[in-house]
Amino acid sequence: MFNSSSISQLLVLALADTWQLQLLHFCLFLGISLAALLANGLIISAGACGQHLHSPMFFFLLSLALTDLGSICTTVPKAMHNSLWGTRHISYSACAAQVFFFPFFISAEYSLLLIMCYDRYVSICKALHSGTLLGSRACAHMAAAAWASAFLYTLMHTANTFSLPLCQGNGLGQFFCEIPHILKLSCSKSYLRELGLIAVSVCLLFGCFVFIVFSYVQIFRAMLRIPSEQGRHKAFSTCLPHLAVLSLFLSTVMFSCLKPPSISSPSLDVAVSVLYSVVPPAHNPLIYSLRNQELRDTLRKRITAGFQQE
Repeated sequence: MFNSSSISQLLVLALADTWQLQLLHFCLFLGISLAALLANGLIISAGACGQHLHSPMFFFLLSLALTDLGSICTTVPKAMHNSLWGTRHISYSACAAQVFFFPFFISAEYSLLLIMCYDRYVSICKALHSGTLLGSRACAHMAAAAWASAFLYTLMHTANTFSLPLCQGNGLGQFFCEIPHILKLSCSKSYLRELGLIAVSVCLLFGCFVFIVFSYVQIFRAMLRIPSEQGRHKAFSTCLPHLAVLSLFLSTVMFSCLKPPSISSPSLDVAVSVLYSVVPPAHNPLIYSLRNQELRDTLRKRITAGFQQE
């Protein structure tokens, strides 16, 4: 019988059972991670150096890019290593790090998307008060609250998860360490305590979801009252990237959590987990840059300046 004190390594789910497919997964993850590092790095550079990009929206976009970099750097490097070398092992300490940092960055991202929704609401529905409600100090406080709440939330779950004894082996049904799969290895009834914390978290997330829906209802009502077509188009263009990123984020996470057991399979679970853990850091910068002329111009100048220096 296993217990958590005697386990030094865990076995993650193998992405493929042949060398050719393992190499394919390695190349796929390498391409996605390089794209995410490049795109988010450019956004961080543009937001930090572009004087005209110091608005609240770009400040939160810079914070979102940091969470994307953190989340993809938490799970992908180990998955690439395992695919390249044909191994499934992950150390207990590395697993604990993934269990902490991945939910931390995901929680921070959800909090930032919620704040960005508030930013869009104030900018469109409360435009006359945006200078007060979205001042530099207020934005800094909201961003700090997002990071701090994500840290405390994740610390609580991680400490509670790894306080449980593990006696159901050391094999995980996921290509990285995740709390639900760690709980499946527990033989203690105290795992119900963690399930209770998860239930409370779901209620909080649902409350945030209701706030997002309410905010966008008010935003769209305000858009319809804008007299000029150009004004409506500009307002819609500022909301579309955030709405697209938020919809993709929530749809993949909700499908992962709510999919019926009858359609569940290891390959489907891996595909869904890749969609919410690996793909978003690469497509989020693309979505925001495609719909924002200021950001595109700044990124173009940064890239051109880099080539000219060479």
